[in-house]
Amino acid sequence: MDFDFTDDQQQLRDAVHKWVEKGYGFERRRGIEAAGGFSREAWGELAELGLCGLYIPEDEGGLGMGPIEGMVVMEELGRGIVIEPLAQSLIAGAVLSGYAPAELKGAWLPKIASGEALVVLAQQERKARYRLDVCAATATQAAGGWTVSGTKNLVPAGDQADAFLVPAMTDGKMALFLVERSAQGVSTRGYGMQDGGRAADLLMSNAPAQRVTADGLRALEHAVDIGLAAVCAEAVGVMDQTLAATLEYMNTRKQFGVVIASFQALRHRAADMKMQLELARSMSYYASLKLNAPADERRRALARAKVQLGQSMRFVGQQAVQLHGGIGVTDELIVSHYFKKLTQLEMTYGDSLHQLGEVSARMQESAGVFA
Repeated sequence: MDFDFTDDQQQLRDAVHKWVEKGYGFERRRGIEAAGGFSREAWGELAELGLCGLYIPEDEGGLGMGPIEGMVVMEELGRGIVIEPLAQSLIAGAVLSGYAPAELKGAWLPKIASGEALVVLAQQERKARYRLDVCAATATQAAGGWTVSGTKNLVPAGDQADAFLVPAMTDGKMALFLVERSAQGVSTRGYGMQDGGRAADLLMSNAPAQRVTADGLRALEHAVDIGLAAVCAEAVGVMDQTLAATLEYMNTRKQFGVVIASFQALRHRAADMKMQLELARSMSYYASLKLNAPADERRRALARAKVQLGQSMRFVGQQAVQLHGGIGVTDELIVSHYFKKLTQLEMTYGDSLHQLGEVSARMQESAGVFA
């Protein structure tokens, strides 16, 4: 199997890398975090690079690219621990392109691609415990349209978004709806997240909605799998920088008159960090390559990938902090921000224990060895 990136993919990586390096430095990020955890200006810069329309067809104003390009982009954004939720535009673009009626596509896809509209997935509920088939929100058809009632939690940049993709139950079956934040009956409660980003609780009371698809569970599973692949790629970028920062510290910090990188026990721990990073990278590739596979195969693959990524994120983050000592948890040092980002990513779209259960539930007679 050829794992070499094409020239176009490499150019895309270079463009995002340059923006992160020159336009999204640590001090700018800290300023965005202090200002609330989301910057429309930075979001506009991502849109100017074409990243908001990565999964949107060219005839709708997007780039018409696929999962590998998405992986490349998210990995580079992870290196800069960018807190603007680009993964949400990837999800919205792919879901609306693949499931929405033509009228809805025409109304929203060009705006998402240009960065004019931020559309985010609002699926999490308190009682769901990461399960996608548990949904208390309800939808009712009335006067030729739909209304949605319910509460969604931990909605990325929820009080800044322009619209939401909301799963809701109707006649005992889940459907997926688009709800605008400006619609009557919609309110949000925003708050900061551990990684410096922003989220909100979304409250809907008979809020006007447009139905994206009647097969809501299938669309939601696909949306979350896109999010999982993005999380995996982003985590690889964060871990790469975490390891680099740790090695730099080990080569400058002195103890007993010598740099601590000369201590064999610490070198072994750094080598273990590298091994976990490379395991994570290979599973991130696996996740992205399986995004266009049939649903059952895709779901199994993404769960497997998230289990390994969760283990790697926890190990790399904890080792980095320990090798830095007490300074590793201070706000002034960037490695503490890497650690917080990895901790949050490990829990996004299902923590490691949940995903291990998903792997177990989908295990075949071959136990995955030959499947």
